This record gives sequence, C-alpha cells and structure tokens, in this order.
Amino acid sequence: MFKKILIANRGEIACRVIKTARKMGIQTVAVYSDADRNALHVRMADEAVHIGPPPANQSYIVIDKIMDAIRKTGAEAVHPGYGFLSERMDFAASLEAEGVVFVGPPSPAIEAMGDKITSKKIAQEAGVSTVPGYMGLIADAEEAVTISDQIGYPVMIKASAGGGGKGMRIAWNAQEAREGFEMSQNEARNSFGDDRIFIEKFVTQPRHIEIQVLADKHGNCVYLHERECSIQRRNQKVIEEAPSPFLDEATRKAMGEQACALAKAVGYTSAGTVEFIVDGQRNFYFLEMNTRLQVEHPVTELITGIDLVEMMIRVAAGEPLPFKQEDLKINGWAIESRLYAEDPYRNFLPSIGRLTRYRPPVEGKTARGGIVRNDTGVYEGGEISMYYDPMIAKLCTWAPTRGEAIEEMRLALDTFEVEGIGHNLPFVGAVMDHPRFVSGNITTAFIAEEYPEGFQGAALDDAQLRKVAAAAAAMNRVSEIRRTRISGTMDNHQRRVGNDWVVSVAGQDLAVKIDADRDGSTVTFEDGATHRVTSDWTPGSQLARTTVDGEPVVMKVAEIPMGFRLRLRGADLKVHVRSPRAAELARLMPEKLPPDTSRFLLCPMPGLVVKINVAEGDEVQEGQALATVEAMKMENILRAEKKAIVKKINAAPGASLKVDDVIMEFE
Repeated sequence: MFKKILIANRGEIACRVIKTARKMGIQTVAVYSDADRNALHVRMADEAVHIGPPPANQSYIVIDKIMDAIRKTGAEAVHPGYGFLSERMDFAASLEAEGVVFVGPPSPAIEAMGDKITSKKIAQEAGVSTVPGYMGLIADAEEAVTISDQIGYPVMIKASAGGGGKGMRIAWNAQEAREGFEMSQNEARNSFGDDRIFIEKFVTQPRHIEIQVLADKHGNCVYLHERECSIQRRNQKVIEEAPSPFLDEATRKAMGEQACALAKAVGYTSAGTVEFIVDGQRNFYFLEMNTRLQVEHPVTELITGIDLVEMMIRVAAGEPLPFKQEDLKINGWAIESRLYAEDPYRNFLPSIGRLTRYRPPVEGKTARGGIVRNDTGVYEGGEISMYYDPMIAKLCTWAPTRGEAIEEMRLALDTFEVEGIGHNLPFVGAVMDHPRFVSGNITTAFIAEEYPEGFQGAALDDAQLRKVAAAAAAMNRVSEIRRTRISGTMDNHQRRVGNDWVVSVAGQDLAVKIDADRDGSTVTFEDGATHRVTSDWTPGSQLARTTVDGEPVVMKVAEIPMGFRLRLRGADLKVHVRSPRAAELARLMPEKLPPDTSRFLLCPMPGLVVKINVAEGDEVQEGQALATVEAMKMENILRAEKKAIVKKINAAPGASLKVDDVIMEFE
C-alpha cells in the first residue's frame, strides 16, 4: 500500500480524500493556490505545496506545477478528485511516465471515455443504446446551426471535455444554437483548455440516472446500483438520491450490466460513472461516462456501505475487489443536497464573501434512527472565492425509507446555519417539501417547470404556519420574562408578562393565549385550537429547536423589533408578536416601498464584464442581450427587461464589478 498520496484538487473533495487516506494510515499532500492558502484541505493534509496564483489555469490545472509538487514531496500516487485534471489523459500519462500511480483509470480509458464524442462511438459498438446526435467535431457557430437544423430542435450543445454543467447549453432554435455554441466554446476553453463541441438531440421529459461502476486490475467489474440526479438547474445537479424512485429491478440490472460492459470494453479500472437519460417508459440511453469519482458518490456509499475512495486507492495499489456483484445489496435510501454559494432570491447568481457563520448539523446517527453526513471544504470565517466552483458542502441523509430520508434532510437543512453570503439552503429546503419531489415524479425539467419565475421563498401551509406562530409566541414569552429580570429596576414596579398576544405572520394576525409551565407552553388560538410547545431556545440563540405537538420544528432565528425573523423549510418569515393594543396600532403603520431601479442595469453578482453588446444611444428591445458577465467560471447574459434607450454605459469589458454596481442607465 502507498505511504504518501498527493491530492491534485481543492475544496470538499480534497478533504474527503484526506479523511479516507488518514483512516488507511496513508500520509497526504495538499496543493494550493494563493486564494487557498488558508483553506481547510491545506490544514487537514500532512504536507502542503503552493502551486501558483488563484486562477485554475495558472495553478490547479497546470500539470508541470503538480508534477513539481510530486517530486518535492515524494508522493507515490495522486488522487485527482473531480474536475480540474481528473479526466485529463495527458496528466495520467505524465504520472505514468514519472512512475507515479494515478488513482483512477489508465490513460487510454480516460482518452476513450473522457471525450464524449469518442465514448459515444465506443458505446454504440459495445451495444449500449445512445441518443441521436452529431459525433464529429464542429468548426464554427454556423456549422453548429446547420447540424442542429438537421437533428431537429431542441438540441443539447456540449463541450467534449466538459463536466459539472460547464460548456453546456440547450438550444430551441437557430439563434440559440448560434449563441449557445459560442458560449459553450468559451466556457470549455476557460474551464478545461479544450474548446471542442458536439451536438445531440435533447430528449424531452428525461430523467438523469447514473450507474456507479467499480473495476479492478484483475478483470472484475461490478455496478453499485444507481443514483437519481434529475433535480438540476442549468445542467448542474442540485439534489441526488440513491436508489432512484423510478427504476424497477429489471431496468436497474440492464443498466448496470450495460455500464459494466462499456467499462470492460475500454479496459477500465477504478471507480467510474456511466450516465443515462431515461424516458417515461424506462427506455434508457447512454449519455456519457465520467472517468473519475462523482460529486454525488456519498449517496452510493450510504446505501452500500462501501468507501469508494478507499476502493479507488486499493485498486490503484493492485488489490482485487473484495466483493462480487451478488454481494452488493441496496440498504435504505440516501439523499444529497448540494449547498452552493448562489443566491436563490437573485435567480441563483453566484455569491462570494466571508462565511461569518458556518454551523453544519451534527454528523452521525440521529434521534430518529437516520444518518447525517456533511462533506465540506470550508469553515467559519473562511472565504468563498470567485475563482472556483461555488459548492460549499454536500449534505447527505440516510434512512430506511425514502420518506424518512426526506424528513431527515428537512431537519438537517433547517439546522444548517450559513451566514455572510447568499446560498441555496432555502431553495433545497423548499424542494424537500414540494409534492412533486415527495412523490418521486421528477424529470430534469423539474426546476424549470416548478420555478419558472425563479425562487422567491416557500409558502408554508396554514397548518405549518400555525406551528410557527405557536413556537414564536412561546419564544416571545421567554424573551419577555428575561426582560422583566433586568437588575437595577425600581422597587414595587415589577413588570408582568401577559398571556394574550397577537402573532402576525404571512399576512395573518392570529390572536393567541399562552399558558406556561415548567415543561413548556400551551398556546391556544382564537378558534379554540391548541398546540403544545417545548423549546431549548434562549434569547440571543440563532437556532431554535422546538417541538410542536411532539413534532420537531427547527428554525433559524434573528430577533427583530417585536418579534423574530424565522427561517425554515425554505420560508423566510418576519413574525411579530405584539400585545393586542400594539397589534392594533401596527395595522395603521404605512408600508415602506423599495426604491425604483428600473432605469438601471445592475450587476446581479460579483463578476467580470466579458462583453458589452450595445452602445450609448441605442434602442434596445425586450429580451435583447445587453452585457455578458462571468462569475465562477460561468458566463451570464444580461438581457433587457423592456424596450428602452441606452443613456449611459458605466462599465467596460474587463471591469470587475460588485453586486448592484450600475452597468448602464436607460432614458
């Protein structure tokens, strides 16, 4: 077995590999850029080597710098994680030439499967069903339009060396094909150093289901069942689960056997993933093979009990797989929510900055019999950089059934405290309660169909709102009692806390009466309904773990005048708890309206201006492209919301902007 492994990556996946290596008694070497000097993976590793400036194309994907780090430290093997150099055949070949073991497949398999065009041809030859498309290289945007017209819209435009949603666009007409080709090519060039593009038919109403395979150097190959990855936004996975709620045993077996056949056809070893599109009749089509560890591998580990990173290391060291296909059973259900540094209230635009608060839920067994796991590469006080992928953490839950795993995830998300940046915790919390997700009736179009206008927060039903109101009333009583106990007050002027209150939440005024005892509070509503509330909350705490009628209600808390800001289940609520007289007066207060910014194009996220599409004096139409801003390796086109004339342009290409910086003004 190896004595020292270098991890050619950063963030949560580097930390994940270090954990397993440490468990196996293997020393680890981290590499880091200027931006990651104080990163968690650097702190966790036994050694760390500086490899250059923040941009990945000057540090993490520069093969020579990684090779220098290997020579300096004497590492015997390299784990590439995912992204960066993980699917670069020339990197694996460089390691082989140096006599260093690549913890992954052999370079010919990476070359064959890492290139989406070649992999489709091999899949066809191996008898794997594939999606119709154009397998050759495409020279320019006009040829892309011609090919798209021939295939028939909609089409998917993809970077051949792509991954993680980078360099991918769906085009529904010729204009979108032209724009999509250019943007995909730019993203591919910047992210992977390879701008080759191919086009295939976009299958409508598809599910994205992938098979995890594992092969050793002794001819053994198994599949570790499937992962459902259909909850995606802009082709970037958001929520994954294992197994899929859609597959039956026969389809699972057929997909698994085809995945293994494909792996054997290219002499594949190590962990890999074969991705399929599955239609409503359970017909499946080969999409691509990722010759690396997937981001969502933890859900497979949770339902099989197998450490995939450990297996990769053991296979790389020449050991045979310690199990056979018949040994791999599905145990329970696992769900993963990806926590991204993106603001769901601003159309999921990237958010960067310092994590002023980062408190994930406690990992391990839960009181309800489930499991919580959090794979992360950040810490409280650390910074989220504009240079890399926006992932903060991967929160996973396991339980015996899908319904129980969802409930474990709901509670874990409500417990997860993140402050200082925009993040998508409210959104994934809302998805967990969405009836369509709960039913398992999902496709890759789920987010686009269910949130066509973006995400503005979840609306809780009346039953849940009443529980929140009851909990808030009980918490307010705790605050009021604390206020009566302030020292230094005048004698004979002790303030009494009343029992009658009005809770204002989501546009409703709910009159309640509170009867408290040592164990909790009984909250009675005007219609006679009662709720029993217990809580561990004390004034100043930012997390309230309460139970209402025996059911857990966990909320993030911020105190506001006469009440609380409460966040749970994707909802962000201002809850006021007032005396009846104060509530009567509050209803007379005027509402303050936000300022009008309709005459400005504001930068929606921190980023770099790539292109300005118009000039001062131009008349623009609704939907017309005005500017392109790049953030976290993704290009974003900003379009006109209505017809207008450009009065002034305040930003030029190359400018680095903050959120709400003015790009241009309109008359």
